[in-house]
Amino acid sequence: MRKNNQYYARRIHRFLGVFIGIQFIFWTISGLYFSWTDIDEIHGDHFRNDHMMHENASELIDINQLDSTLKISTLELRFVNHDAYYWVNESKLFDAKSGKLHSEISEAEAREIAQIYIKENLQIREVNYLTDAGAHHEYRGTSLPAWAIHFDTSENLVAYVDAKSGQFTKVRHRAWRWFDFLWMFHTMDYAGRDNFNNLLLRIFSLAGLAAVGSGFTLFIMTLKKKRHSKK
Repeated sequence: MRKNNQYYARRIHRFLGVFIGIQFIFWTISGLYFSWTDIDEIHGDHFRNDHMMHENASELIDINQLDSTLKISTLELRFVNHDAYYWVNESKLFDAKSGKLHSEISEAEAREIAQIYIKENLQIREVNYLTDAGAHHEYRGTSLPAWAIHFDTSENLVAYVDAKSGQFTKVRHRAWRWFDFLWMFHTMDYAGRDNFNNLLLRIFSLAGLAAVGSGFTLFIMTLKKKRHSKK
């Protein structure tokens, strides 16, 4: 009976070791990468200009002079290409001096916005209009449509500008993409990459505990067997 228990404990331990071993390697590799990288560089801070200078927000019209049919629930003063705008209800952009609705940011404006925020020595290679971003896209979870401004760099730098609000939103480059790829293995969220409470991760966590438990059981059984053999 004792022999059968030890046999089954060993089989369970081996099975769990194979089952979770590869994932443990990915956890280790990704953890090492995260601990040895500068998070500010991953965010692309070294590509951004340090200080932003805007024109003085003076001679702005009263918000009551905007569209009379507009019911304002949220209002924010923003700068687009150094000019002041009212961002209303998180959906409409109005020139803060003329009250004119700015329906969408043009490609030329998106280029200018990106060049304001990105260091001057970097040149634009191409610009794309983005209307869709899937669960694995580097712009996922951010408002669309947007302009993707590709810079001519070895790091394949891409800056994103919201086409509705004119906001400079994100910077993405090669190091960030490696970080994001390894983050997927770390969280085990192979559907969307960012869910740390997914079922697969919970299963592997419990399997890891079971592997430790079966290993401890084998250790106890081995000690008892040695003591029994000495008697």
